[in-house]
Amino acid sequence: MALHSAIKGKLLAVIGDEDTCVGFLLGGIGEINKNRQPNFMVVDKNTSVGEIEDTFKRFIKRDDVDIILINQNVAELIRHCIDAHTSPIPAILEIPSKDHPYDASKDSILRRAKVINLEETSSSLFTDTP
Repeated sequence: MALHSAIKGKLLAVIGDEDTCVGFLLGGIGEINKNRQPNFMVVDKNTSVGEIEDTFKRFIKRDDVDIILINQNVAELIRHCIDAHTSPIPAILEIPSKDHPYDASKDSILRRAKVINLEETSSSLFTDTP
């Protein structure tokens, strides 16, 4: 399976509650790299913020991961790490969980997009166009 994924492309990584991880694993995203590290982390009430941060940092350094899916409520716990990640790859996508609905106002990608849109809008206001 790992050879098949290497030929096909890059991986998704998931940091989330058990339901989220199991759903994606049943969808076939589960992989273990050559260092025996999985591409998912199940977060529960006993998981420390430090463990989540360490896993997130390990995922962003992996060259076989292009997208990291993270439950938005978990992302809030490590918001400083997510905001510090400015590289487009791996992309960090915040997703809802069963117990926590999606809140667009907290999504780091949407907030960045709004800033870019505001900058483009304000720069076009001051540009002379014939």
